[in-house]
Amino acid sequence: MFFETRKVAVLACLLAGSFAFQVAGSGAGLAAEQNPFYQGKTLRIIVAGQAGGGFDIYSRAISRHWGKHIPGTPQIIVENVPGAGTLVGAKQVFNAKPDGLMIGNFIADIALGRLLGQPGVDFDVRKFEWIGVPVKDSIVCALTKASGIATVEAWKASKTPIKLGGTGRLTVPDNAAIVVREVLGLPVHLVSGYGGTAPIRLAAESGELDGGCWQWESIKATWRAGLQAGNVSIVLQLTSEPLPELPKVPLASKWVQSDEGRKLIAATVETTPPITRLYAVPPGTPKDRVKMLQKSFMDTMKDPEFLAEAKKSNLEIEPTNGEDVGKAIDSLFQLEPPLVAKMKQILLGN
Repeated sequence: MFFETRKVAVLACLLAGSFAFQVAGSGAGLAAEQNPFYQGKTLRIIVAGQAGGGFDIYSRAISRHWGKHIPGTPQIIVENVPGAGTLVGAKQVFNAKPDGLMIGNFIADIALGRLLGQPGVDFDVRKFEWIGVPVKDSIVCALTKASGIATVEAWKASKTPIKLGGTGRLTVPDNAAIVVREVLGLPVHLVSGYGGTAPIRLAAESGELDGGCWQWESIKATWRAGLQAGNVSIVLQLTSEPLPELPKVPLASKWVQSDEGRKLIAATVETTPPITRLYAVPPGTPKDRVKMLQKSFMDTMKDPEFLAEAKKSNLEIEPTNGEDVGKAIDSLFQLEPPLVAKMKQILLGN
């Protein structure tokens, strides 16, 4: 009888202990939910371009709304780290601590640089964790009224090369200018090394340049005054289809006679623009935080307050999720070797 009673007592203690453990465990889980990782923290967006440029304007608008869609509602700040066509900022993010507290915003053509063996792109871009892209970009060439060029015909007939601004090797402004010169045969003098599209725009307004080729979505937001006053003209579209807003502006592909030329245009200035404005976190960032940031980014893209601000600022919003960004990046590395060799020849000169 004594032993039976003792067994019952021991069993009761074990059951009580198990119940207490379960309650404690549930409490810990509840505490984790109530105190998410980002609570009380600051999340930094590293914009790999200068203040005032298209990347910067988009990131600052997004930063004002993104935090409320992240559990814990972290503070979000934007830092500009320009240099080498966004490569400096991209490298900083790639090598940063993978804790989910730093997000990079840099140009997709860094992946093209990796594909073509560009010096300085000494890291595997495909290892980034992709968060998303806010807009599908389309490349156009904008020239000032002072350049005297308002049509492709006038450009082709120009006795002197048209000065186009660039931001560095294998970035959109440089790639587009080189393609216009090497594939279309238009007279171009590429002046590279500007810190972003904002300095290119200012240089064109001062007469230092004739214009440049970069994202229409950025140009119409940042060069709106020039367009409205007639001081800036969109002369050429480097897109697969005419943009609805530019129905009378000719496509570059229509000025190309060979299949190789059309493939070069597609590979160099039509593949990466839809994912140009990449947002990414360092390799090795915990998957749960990656998914959280991916979801919150896409939720921000649907936020009525954000969309109202974007509309007021003339910012187009047509997002791409992180998974699809990764697929687009991977597709670059599946191009035919002969085409890659030709791209390397004309874009890098070797």
